Amino acid sequence: MAKVELKPTGAKLKHAFPVENGQLPDPANWGVADVVNYFKATGFEEQATAFQDQEIDGKSLLLMTRNDVLTGLSIKLGPALKIYEYHVKPLQTQHLKSNAS
Repeated sequence: MAKVELKPTGAKLKHAFPVENGQLPDPANWGVADVVNYFKATGFEEQATAFQDQEIDGKSLLLMTRNDVLTGLSIKLGPALKIYEYHVKPLQTQHLKSNAS
């Protein structure tokens, strides 16, 4: 698995995150550390600790609702909205598409 820079929102990332065939590995296979590293890599270093504290692994991440992210992680509203709209929701969509084929 090659390590490349992921640029989901156009911002340059501070850390490399593994990407396979132009896509992230299936989040269903991520552990808590993978979820934390993903959010650190996407620029949410401070908020990544909330995923660690709540022990959110990839399967849990894929089950999260907008409300879970906005209220269940105890993070500020602005970052929570961005995390859900630009990361959680697209990861859920990617997972559904890859498992539908």
